[in-house]
Amino acid sequence: MIPSWIAVFSLLLTSVKAGPVHRLTADEYEATLSYWKEKYDPILDIERIGESREGMGIFLLKITDPDSPAGEKQHSLITALHGGPERSGTTATMHVIEWLLSDAEDAKLTRKRQEVWIIPIINPYAYFETDRFGNSLKIDPYTGGGVSNWDLKTMTFKPIDRAPEMAAFLKVVDEFQPEAHLDLHGTGLQEYGDDQLGKRERYQGQIMTEITGSAYSNYVLRPWDWRVTEAMIRAGNEAGFPSDRFEADAQQLLYGPGLEAIVGQHWRGRPQFYSAQYGATKYHTLIAALEVAWEESGLVRTKGWLNIGNAVPAGENVVGYPVDRMKAFVGHFVTTSGTNAAERRKSRVELWQCQSSFSQAFLYPQTDGRSLYAVATNAAAREKLDSSHETFLTNIEGHPSVDASAIREFIESGPEIKIAVEAGKESEVFGTADRNATEHGIGFRLRIPYQNATVERIALNGHPLESAEMNGYRAFQGNGFTQVQVSLDGETAAKSDGLFVITLSYTPPVKRKIGWTPPAAVLEKLKQ
Repeated sequence: MIPSWIAVFSLLLTSVKAGPVHRLTADEYEATLSYWKEKYDPILDIERIGESREGMGIFLLKITDPDSPAGEKQHSLITALHGGPERSGTTATMHVIEWLLSDAEDAKLTRKRQEVWIIPIINPYAYFETDRFGNSLKIDPYTGGGVSNWDLKTMTFKPIDRAPEMAAFLKVVDEFQPEAHLDLHGTGLQEYGDDQLGKRERYQGQIMTEITGSAYSNYVLRPWDWRVTEAMIRAGNEAGFPSDRFEADAQQLLYGPGLEAIVGQHWRGRPQFYSAQYGATKYHTLIAALEVAWEESGLVRTKGWLNIGNAVPAGENVVGYPVDRMKAFVGHFVTTSGTNAAERRKSRVELWQCQSSFSQAFLYPQTDGRSLYAVATNAAAREKLDSSHETFLTNIEGHPSVDASAIREFIESGPEIKIAVEAGKESEVFGTADRNATEHGIGFRLRIPYQNATVERIALNGHPLESAEMNGYRAFQGNGFTQVQVSLDGETAAKSDGLFVITLSYTPPVKRKIGWTPPAAVLEKLKQ
């Protein structure tokens, strides 16, 4: 172990070579915001969204191109929720702001395709005064004090009167309902005691292991798509910055309940609920975290993150973050619906908050050339799904939106022996028990496991669908599948009375054979 005096000497020596760290003051911060607002109007707007218990302002920066249509834009939120002792998360955020306001081509593209909201300093008391986690009442905006401080059924923070920082953050998420939320963390001073901190300017050269995507303490706080994480890592690598990959680099499985006896064989992170998961839980927001040692690294990885929102994701056919899947059942999906980002956002929020009550079903075992996917979004429709073909067909007889004879013909023409059903449950979470789940439309995604398959016939509730962006279907290639997207607007969805049965017939481009035959010599020998 290195003696502490050597470590301190090395840190001080590095500081001498590189110069001291500039310690941002509250006056400098607010003066910079005023300067930016004057210089970069109209692409920048700044709002005071709250203040600490001591009266220090909490500010939100809104950056976008006012000349591009608002309805076409993705919403991206960037924060530094652990700002306070983890200072480089905030300073990296300031570098991100400078880039976003610049004339760089990728910054202009981001402003055109996205509206970016940024909270650089959520906890001014911690950042400017204490370099400790928590506000003056010891509530940390990043962890929120743990799941015990939350009522998850209503997604409300219980000690909100003691945490104006949390109130400001939650208000922003509720208003913005972002597609994406990136939280920047960094090199921290929390390990130093109050009597050890000394002059903050002396910490030049102090670094940390840079991490991309998740948090060491909480492996739930991560993007659901590992390709998103890899895109950020790749952006960092191209600029010369490596990243730790959590359990992958440690070569350990994730820990879970019941594994206490073999805890040492599992990754150190634990499933927890932090404030950054609020948007994901309530609005299906894509979330991620970065640990930042060098601001340049934080900037290039953030660019990698924002570029995801500027492009068409793998397996999709529209520009934007991958936040369209609302419910899944073995490769079948309920999706958002809409012709632009704003419409899909309304659909996303509504469907996500109601999806736990949806029941789903598909024909099983699955068969080449055909697929059936059924979704029930209300109690009456849920009662109609059944694992028995005949019971299901009997249940949908007389349903006003269904051509039951067409669905019967489709089912009885195939070899499947049952319908696999996953039942939903009515929920009071988010107050959705009596809500119309499809007021803003609904979509469905079926994936044909062949590239370039031919769609022969697709129907909704037995009625044929035509190729159309809305109230029809679109077929496109992605991730090795022929993807088939059905999108309905709210008016059309309402006509189905909560029951949606998609039947699909297709022709594969090749004939795949299954089975295995022993070598001819073996077969010949068995004849003897």
